[in-house]
Amino acid sequence: MVYKYDFLVIGAGVAGMSYALKVARANKGRVCMICKTSLDEANTSFAQGGVASVTNLELDNFEKHIEDTMIAGDYISDPKAVEQVVRMAPEQIKELVNWGVNFDKNHDGKFDLHREGGHSEFRILHHKDDTGAEIQRGLMEAVRNNPNIDIKENHFAVEIITQHHLGARITRRSPYINCYGAYVLNPDTQKVDTYLAKMTVMCTGGCGAVYLTTSNPVIATGDGIAMVYRAKGTVADMEFVQFHPTVLHNPNETHPAFLITEAMRGYGGILKLPNGETFMEKYDERLSLAPRDIVARAIDKEMKIHGLDHVCLDVTHKDPAETRKHFPNIYQKCLSMGIDITTDYIPVRPAAHYMCGGIKVDLNGQTSIEQLYALGECSCTGLHGGNRLASNSLIEAVVYAETAAKHSLEHVDFYDFNEKVPEWNDEGTLTNEEKVLITQSVKEVNLIMSNYVGIVRSDLRLHRAWDRLDMLYEETERLFKRVKASKDICELRNMINVGYLITRWALERKECRGLHYTTDYPVHAYDK
Repeated sequence: MVYKYDFLVIGAGVAGMSYALKVARANKGRVCMICKTSLDEANTSFAQGGVASVTNLELDNFEKHIEDTMIAGDYISDPKAVEQVVRMAPEQIKELVNWGVNFDKNHDGKFDLHREGGHSEFRILHHKDDTGAEIQRGLMEAVRNNPNIDIKENHFAVEIITQHHLGARITRRSPYINCYGAYVLNPDTQKVDTYLAKMTVMCTGGCGAVYLTTSNPVIATGDGIAMVYRAKGTVADMEFVQFHPTVLHNPNETHPAFLITEAMRGYGGILKLPNGETFMEKYDERLSLAPRDIVARAIDKEMKIHGLDHVCLDVTHKDPAETRKHFPNIYQKCLSMGIDITTDYIPVRPAAHYMCGGIKVDLNGQTSIEQLYALGECSCTGLHGGNRLASNSLIEAVVYAETAAKHSLEHVDFYDFNEKVPEWNDEGTLTNEEKVLITQSVKEVNLIMSNYVGIVRSDLRLHRAWDRLDMLYEETERLFKRVKASKDICELRNMINVGYLITRWALERKECRGLHYTTDYPVHAYDK
């Protein structure tokens, strides 16, 4: 089956839906959104903390937000990307509100602003402790009510289409690579359909599911990054995997692990050992509000020193009614485990959370492949550098949806559908009856990445990961060639590809920098 759309959006989080809404209102063509699961199961829904934007001009300004972002990113961030996001943020907040997103306000009608680790001022807009879910709700309602947007739920993008599929030899040195759309698996027919597009936008989210414990949903398998890399597109900064310092310690929940938002530390939560001793004073003068990489490494070290499987977050000194008001979902979740956070410590530990690298894009969200954009967590805009500043990701997605929408609308008429693209060929392949091979390989990827490419790394561990992943890659490619395409084997391929990229980039960085911490090389001393 062949479908034709002017704008093909792969992914349905804040980035994908924002872009779809922005281009749909221009009435310059048909828009299709490919959703891996249902529309409401995006990584966006799991974001608790909020959205960073300068809104209180009496105390805050763009220069402060820019400097905070550069410091958190270990001065690897692209200054142009940082300035673009920070300065465009307030207008995009207005756009979110116009789409129906509700942010909490105080008694005088102004935004109730939180402060999070690494921020010098209170600038985090939020909706209780489920901001991501509120943004997803508002955008979903707007998208579903837009007649110009077709939504394909539970469809899975297998590959993007380039000249490679027309028989051309494409390498990473090829001067021009064009994207003509994507091959997409239809869950009803179990056939791979052809989606031709003038503009394709990758908004597939992150890759936390390559790790054993992650705050990401199980669908976060790095699909977009892997697809673009296989198509010979440019990726960057893959060594910078952010581990959130505080997810709820619950061995029965690892994909996703329940997030204890950074806003709780901004609210006054204090990190402690189970015996009540504080420890952050040994690592940073900002204590529990230090940037995420510092806090995650500190917790990891304390757990190893004391032989613990978790540390604790203490908010028992705060007003119980206020705690329940600001963090109702966390309160109820912990209560379901027999923990009353107003009187008991919260058991927490780090978990894989956010990919700062990804598909390399310019200020318009354009990738190195013509007619292909990348937005949200799967992209590498340069904003985050070596470490993401808390709550910068959601606003980055909306800002780049704006610049990408404007750019693609200006150029969409330059292109036409490539009618020469062949349909997906699965002749001679078999239905896969060996599901156990895939399940076991996913577990192996999780263990390899968690044990060898985690918070603290070494060349020895990284080389071991490389060797193990290489073996899994060869086995999986052989299996992929002999069986019909399915969501589970495609996800496994993507997880192995992304694990390889994280490991390779980590091996190539011969220093400790940002989120990449290795025992074999010194901490980089930068000039501010």
